[in-house]
Amino acid sequence: MMSHCQVTVVEKLHFFHFYVQKAQKYPKNHYCFTLANSALFSYFNCLAVIFFGAFRMSGKVTIADLIEAKRQGRKVVAVSCYDYTTARLVAQAGVEMILVGDSAAQIILGHDSTLPATMDFMVAITAAVRRAAPGVCLIADMPFLSYQLGTHEAVRNAGRFAAESGAQMIKIEASSAYLDVIRAVSDAGMAVMAHIGIRPQSIGRMGRFKAEASTTEMAFELIALAGQMINAGAGALLLEGVCAEVAKIITQRCEAPVIGCGSGPDCDGQILIAPDILGLTQGPRPKFAKSYANLADATIAAFTQYAEQVRSGRYPDVEHSYRMKTGEMDRLLKMLESCA
Repeated sequence: MMSHCQVTVVEKLHFFHFYVQKAQKYPKNHYCFTLANSALFSYFNCLAVIFFGAFRMSGKVTIADLIEAKRQGRKVVAVSCYDYTTARLVAQAGVEMILVGDSAAQIILGHDSTLPATMDFMVAITAAVRRAAPGVCLIADMPFLSYQLGTHEAVRNAGRFAAESGAQMIKIEASSAYLDVIRAVSDAGMAVMAHIGIRPQSIGRMGRFKAEASTTEMAFELIALAGQMINAGAGALLLEGVCAEVAKIITQRCEAPVIGCGSGPDCDGQILIAPDILGLTQGPRPKFAKSYANLADATIAAFTQYAEQVRSGRYPDVEHSYRMKTGEMDRLLKMLESCA
């Protein structure tokens, strides 16, 4: 497959025409129909879906697809979200990977850290995301104390995500102390994403977070740790808050896919949480968080308008109300009158 930078305008039009023909030949193929007929996609967006969403042509995005993307130099798009409704929209955008992160404890439950997330909670919301997005590569996030108590507990909890939630890969925040956990979960037949760099579950020990690998010594240690994680059986890495130069070195040295979260542009893919992408979060945010919409203001405006219409009696109106069948109201009034 040609690289993104090799595609000319003529080739874009060729791809667009190709999928028009496919949609006409296979009208029930939703993928082709969407590409060919949606006025919302420009030619550039069609091209992005064709290239970055090409995994979907054969069904569910697999870990093998992600490895192949790395080999071909195609960036992987990942989003962290926590609910059915949002996940459905994310999947329709052609995103390859969804991570159901333990940051749900903060975003959904309002805690000041990820630590209160429980296994039952994480299993439930991960399963909801899978129902919403059956075609994406789904990553489950092991919450605090789900793997720190030993390899047996780690394998059992990871297995819950695979069996109950349909997760394809298990993310574990890992230091060198947890190499045995990475190995045990991997040996049990589950793919592991090792999360290194900034590790939010260590907030109790660290107190606050800062960029990782900002000195030569720290960078050397992190590069070595990345190699240890892969040798222990990790099938992918997530680098959070790692200085861009170091993230580039790790990505180049590692055969497994490397997903960046605030770790510069050279990782194999990027991930942000859905509320940041949509501009729903308010207050301080990490330096790397970027919004592509401002839905917080739009949401507040919508709720405000709803409240005003309720208070003024304009909602619900006739259009949004159910009515009795013709003549039934008269019958009801007579029935009530006879009972008085």
